[in-house]
Parts: sequence; structure tokens; C-alpha cells
Amino acid sequence: QVQLVESGGGLAQAGGSLRLSCAASGRTTSAYTMGWFRQAPGKGREFVAAIRWSGGFLNIQDSVKARFTISKHNAKNTVYLQMNSLKPEDTAVYYCAAGASARLQFMADERSLYTTWGQGTQVTVSS
Repeated sequence: QVQLVESGGGLAQAGGSLRLSCAASGRTTSAYTMGWFRQAPGKGREFVAAIRWSGGFLNIQDSVKARFTISKHNAKNTVYLQMNSLKPEDTAVYYCAAGASARLQFMADERSLYTTWGQGTQVTVSS
């Protein structure tokens, strides 16, 4: 079983940047797909970006792809979400998730395919 711990959230001004980290421990494997999701107050949890430990970048939400970047450091078992040009609508709790399903290669935005979740980290963007 893999465990995930997010960090790096906080308060930022519109136009600013934050980098989120997701440290994985336990039974990590190169077969895993790692995803970032977010949940704004009163809304459902939505997909942000995904990457594979072994294969690299998979997918990113259209509304953030010009501003956010997902990356990984295999030796550190850590996945990052670099967020630039932040907007107030980016305010949400950001979650890291892991899944081993082969279907994630084609459905990286499918929340139900991720089996392990972190506790979330709050990102608040002020205008």
C-alpha cells in the first residue's frame, strides 16, 4: 500500500506561484499513475493533471495547461504541481492520488481509478 503526503499549499496573490509536492512512501511502483485533483468549496473534486512514474506526462486539464506543470523526481518518490499565474478560481483543496490501473493510461482524469489519496493541501488565491 502506498501512502501520499501533500505539502506546499498556502496563500498566494493573483498572478503568483506555488509549488505543491506529493511524497509517496510504502509500496511504490513504477506502474503507478500519479494524479492531482482539486476541490473548491461547494464543488466536486476535479482532475488537474496526471503523470506516470515510468512513462512521464499523461494529461492536464485544459483550463490550467498554460499555467500549471506536473513533474516528478523518481529518486525522491515525489510528484510536483507547479502553479503559475494563479487566479482566485484556483482556490481549492488540492489532492494527490495514485492508481495502478492500466486504464489510467487512457483515462487519467477518471477519479474512480485512483485508489490511494493524500489528505489534501489548501491553496487560497486572493484577488
